[in-house]
Amino acid sequence: MKIIFVDARHGASRSITVKGWTRIALSLCLVGLPMLIGYGAYLVAEARGAKVSRDATAESWIESLREQTADLAKVKTDTYSRIEALTIRLANLQARLVRLDALGEKLSGVAGLPAKDFAFNADPSVGGPEVPDGTKLTDLDLKDEIGSLEKRIAQRQRQLEMLNSVMTERHTLAEFSVSGRPIVGGYVSSEYGRRLDPFTGNLAVHQGMDFNTGRVGEDVFALAGGVVNFAGTKEGYGQMVQIDHGNGYETLYAHDQKLLVKEGDVVKKGQIIALSGTSGRSTGPHVHFEVHKNGRVVDPASYIHSTIR
Repeated sequence: MKIIFVDARHGASRSITVKGWTRIALSLCLVGLPMLIGYGAYLVAEARGAKVSRDATAESWIESLREQTADLAKVKTDTYSRIEALTIRLANLQARLVRLDALGEKLSGVAGLPAKDFAFNADPSVGGPEVPDGTKLTDLDLKDEIGSLEKRIAQRQRQLEMLNSVMTERHTLAEFSVSGRPIVGGYVSSEYGRRLDPFTGNLAVHQGMDFNTGRVGEDVFALAGGVVNFAGTKEGYGQMVQIDHGNGYETLYAHDQKLLVKEGDVVKKGQIIALSGTSGRSTGPHVHFEVHKNGRVVDPASYIHSTIR
């Protein structure tokens, strides 16, 4: 192999003849060097590609982690929201149950039911063996159960409120409606209407009904609730009590020995208001009873024998 060197400046040339192993080595260098450079460039490019790939994979993982973190935060927020909603619904149910308990106790009192039989403030007694059915209560099942319970409570509340309205109306009617007898025992010794006056023997109008008590000191009861508008002594009546029951009704209890109420007192139906006697224009121990309606005296007989149902 001959190698020629040319001097570009002076135009001279020089040649070298390469033989044997030197020629072989030089040939390998001329051929292998470009291959070596190309292979090195390949390795550098591959390393850079791997780095880019690793960076892309890491970025993908980071993005996926961000999405999972966001999803977890959303699930956490949704869970707290559902728990808060269920807590509010349970609090409302508890408040409604408290009102129902109070209403139930009131109705028991109005109806005269034994307190031990209807203890609304105590938990109901339950028991028996527990047999699991293998099912689990899910979030949806719990909301359905609460919704069903809300409907049942609302229905019971409407029923109890209606019953309360009816019973209260009946109780009010019974409390302020004149009915019954002003004494226990005894008998009617003089009816309402025209009669011979026991003192003069002449015909006269008796404006009430007399109940013979046989002795003084018997309890005299108010035949309806109301307000005492007179308690004292009145000519002809002796010591007497007059009660205003509203709706234009008044009752009068005369010839008493002792008065147990005073003017302005609020009395209940069946309350003892006086002790019977023979004060005033009287021939013996008895209670003179009158009913006034809208300022006019009426026959007490229909009120004595009436019953509020």
